[in-house]
Amino acid sequence: MWQGSADAQPTTRIAMLAPSMQPSERRVAIAIAEDVDAAIERTAQEIADAVGVGRATVIRTAQTLGYDGYPQLRVALARDRASAVPSPEETGETTMLGALRGAVDRFAARLANTVSAITENELSEFVGALDRADRLLVAANGLSAPVGADLAMRLTSAGRPAEYVADTLGQQITASQLGAGSACLVVSGSGVNRASIDVMTAARASGARVLAITSFPRSPVAESADTALVVAPINDSFRDELLHTSRAALMLVTESVVGLLVRRRGASATAAQMTTLSVLGHSLSE
Repeated sequence: MWQGSADAQPTTRIAMLAPSMQPSERRVAIAIAEDVDAAIERTAQEIADAVGVGRATVIRTAQTLGYDGYPQLRVALARDRASAVPSPEETGETTMLGALRGAVDRFAARLANTVSAITENELSEFVGALDRADRLLVAANGLSAPVGADLAMRLTSAGRPAEYVADTLGQQITASQLGAGSACLVVSGSGVNRASIDVMTAARASGARVLAITSFPRSPVAESADTALVVAPINDSFRDELLHTSRAALMLVTESVVGLLVRRRGASATAAQMTTLSVLGHSLSE
């Protein structure tokens, strides 16, 4: 069941929840996401007939997405469709620059939903755990690895030393030696990366607190964490997330989390940042 913001777009909810839905509900959700215009016009029974499921399955799917029923889901789809940015295919745009502008506009239109699944309590607990940890390991693999490396550097520059190990076995070895009072922060867009899950298991066995930043609330990474920030994916479906993977939303949230940590730490974080700027300044040449 959807537990995020009531303002989250229905396609965002589908992208985040579809991978963990029951097979029949997943088929309904994917059919809706793939043809929103048709879904708006169809009744629950018509959707059921088109997908090959019972009407009750369509209603359960709408409820899993956080709506009272299918009529409420149709209204939400119509509202979001009216404000959607058209794709290059819809506008007939053929130039590369036009396609680039269209991609940026669509990304910007979805930014409001980036934190729609994050609550105040989760965010406060997450930032507090980063602040209190005696030792912090940041782990990320696959396409999330650059986000993890950047996050570790930003934390360190803000006076919150963070370890980052690129090798997957090295991550597990380090995680297994963290111990109580430490924390392990795993960044995984898909939430199903086996190497990252193994790191979380090793960290927990050591007695460390396990944190996660991911895009899917029912993924193994999200469910294995003590505290998880679920960042809505920019893409409309899990399939698109795999084919056209973007970590831009994760990067935006991780940068903002560091900013919140700096605000929490106050003068000590500001002093650390000034030291970082001094080092950067000495590294520049004329």
